[in-house]
Amino acid sequence: MEERKQIEMMECLFTKILAKYNYWISVILMLIGLYAIIAKDNLIKKIIGLNIFQTAIFLFFISLGAIKGGTAPIVSEEIVSKGYVYVNPLPHVLILTAIVVAVATAAVAFSLIIRINEEYGTIEESEIFEKLKESEK
Repeated sequence: MEERKQIEMMECLFTKILAKYNYWISVILMLIGLYAIIAKDNLIKKIIGLNIFQTAIFLFFISLGAIKGGTAPIVSEEIVSKGYVYVNPLPHVLILTAIVVAVATAAVAFSLIIRINEEYGTIEESEIFEKLKESEK
């Protein structure tokens, strides 16, 4: 009896964890992006890691705004009288703006990397720091 109860609890827990797969994917993407930002020496790889991290945040916010069985937030008398549940449009609007900002940030970062490459002849962070230390001496 006790063993059966434990199996049912494990199945319930496993089902609840799998039901939130979009949050798990978001966390995994955040960790991948954070790892790329911290561990990589190449500036372009750091920017790609930043974009992966931003994408994870976008997924997370869109997941928060989703409602099971929700309809588009278009108000009409029929929809109001039947009491439909609306999907909140605010997270989608904010993420749309964030995507534009992310693309602009990436464009500026890539243009700065091009300028850094012209100045120092490399896009490896450690080599740039070495050249800066040499120029200070």
